[in-house]
Amino acid sequence: MDEKTQLRTPIIAVLGHVDCGKTSFLDAIRSTNLAAKEAGFITQHIGATEIPLETVQKIAGDLIQKFGFTLSIPGLLFIDTPGHEAFTNLRERGSSIADLAVLMVDVNKGLQAQTKEAITILRDYKVPFVVCLSKIDTVEGYESVSGSFLANQTNQDEASKKRLDDKLYIIVGQLFESGFQSERFDRVHDTTKELAIIPTSAKTGEGLPETLVFLAGLAQKFLEKNLKVRGESPGKGTLLEVRDEKGLGTTIDVILYDGMLRVGDPFVVAGKNGVIQSKIRVLLRPNTIMDIRLNEKWTQVKEIHAAAGIKISAPGLEQALAGSPFLVVKTGKEAQQIEHEVNQLKVESQTLGVVLKTDTLGSLEALLKLFESHKIPIRRADVGEITKRDIMEAAAVHSKDPFLGVIFAFNVTIVEPLRKDAQFSNVKLFESNIVYALTEDYSKWVEQEKAAQQKELLAKAILPCQFKLLPGFVFRNSKPAIVGVRILEGRLKVNAEVLNAKGESLGRVQNIQVDKDSVSEAKTNQEVAVSISNGVMGRSLFENDVLYTKITPGMTVLLKKINMSEGEKILLAKIMALQSITDTPTGGINE
Repeated sequence: MDEKTQLRTPIIAVLGHVDCGKTSFLDAIRSTNLAAKEAGFITQHIGATEIPLETVQKIAGDLIQKFGFTLSIPGLLFIDTPGHEAFTNLRERGSSIADLAVLMVDVNKGLQAQTKEAITILRDYKVPFVVCLSKIDTVEGYESVSGSFLANQTNQDEASKKRLDDKLYIIVGQLFESGFQSERFDRVHDTTKELAIIPTSAKTGEGLPETLVFLAGLAQKFLEKNLKVRGESPGKGTLLEVRDEKGLGTTIDVILYDGMLRVGDPFVVAGKNGVIQSKIRVLLRPNTIMDIRLNEKWTQVKEIHAAAGIKISAPGLEQALAGSPFLVVKTGKEAQQIEHEVNQLKVESQTLGVVLKTDTLGSLEALLKLFESHKIPIRRADVGEITKRDIMEAAAVHSKDPFLGVIFAFNVTIVEPLRKDAQFSNVKLFESNIVYALTEDYSKWVEQEKAAQQKELLAKAILPCQFKLLPGFVFRNSKPAIVGVRILEGRLKVNAEVLNAKGESLGRVQNIQVDKDSVSEAKTNQEVAVSISNGVMGRSLFENDVLYTKITPGMTVLLKKINMSEGEKILLAKIMALQSITDTPTGGINE
């Protein structure tokens, strides 16, 4: 390694399903309780925690030598990525800038939907990862204690060991189905071919020594070339949060993932009204064992090298956007680069789609990816508060498609007059500061609305039906004729007009009874008593007749909006063909 090249701290993403213990895992390392302060107990803003090599060595003890690792990296920098699968796909955030990842898997629940999405992202980005099997303290009979998992194993009874192993190998099977060979970390023969699964408990701290050893060792062994940086190269980072700090004014929290920063360096970031150009006035580094969001004791530094969490004080940052790329200016083209990147995220179209507003570029990007995966089309998407224009755009869509004429507001405010405007325009608002809740709430709403819509349409509709008059079940011959029938296909409703096999009208269904109780409709395979006005047994109606409901042209239009079975659709076509015979003129044009 030449004099200008140095080894930077590897960046590690922590991914997994909601509530699998990601933030609690980091809490166990830094002895804080960040998870309890987050919305819904799920991390929504990316945090950074730096673990210096000395701390790794202190926690790991002789495990470093046991597994044959020699460490010279400066430490480990954890990015605590939010739980939903969309936030694992942040460009230059989360897993995208990660050298390694920790995939948290609940020992009792195994691979869940968002775990599988995280695996897909890690595979796509070719990010190596280890699996932390979380919450082993909840396994029946297992006595979890702080420290090494291997050391604690010797104190467990055989039944508890087996229960844990059984759960672990269920997950080994699930990982195999996802395309990965895996094994418990101490049974791995080749780390290039098998994923290491490390049993852990954030509650007791068990397994953390092994986790840190494997992360540091794998980074040192396989990623050393990627960790070499030229100390003098201009800094590149991601803006995590914009904060007002007493005595400093507006500051930005940045993850520096490449190059270096010096006091006085000019830089550019995205702002609400365009690219912001400024100059570093103060560099503040947090204490190394603290999350950058929680630390209140800052150390001023003149310069800092990647990878690190850093607070920057500079003029003109009031409009800076969280989630923005952070670039030190060297070529003069950096502002244009950021402007291009931001414009790629914003959506302005005439598509029949939803309106999306978020608080940061990072959440905008994440939700765009999430909506794409859920096949939710987008008409307009941007960072900022809900505006009058947003409501007008959604209202225009609502007039054509009520399920798409809606607004999603992620962590942004809606003033009361605009909330009333939305209500007046029948524009549904979906608000949350928890990512996964937006799409879940929307899906539930669409399902409920469509069900209500179907119920309303069904109440108005006369459905296609084919039914047979049962022999020996004539209860009245006429005025009206009452006869037992079997529904062969479809649904028979009161007031339906009845046709015979020639397409001739025989009267209307006046009543339907099951065991002498009147009902509004009868379904396929049901046997019911039916009264037919104008029907006369032996004249227009005969036992074993197969009859049909008449479908008018107007009803055909309505039926297109109803979820009919395949059998009902086929029957509808048959009935329409039957009716067309009776509607065909008998003579030529000269008659």
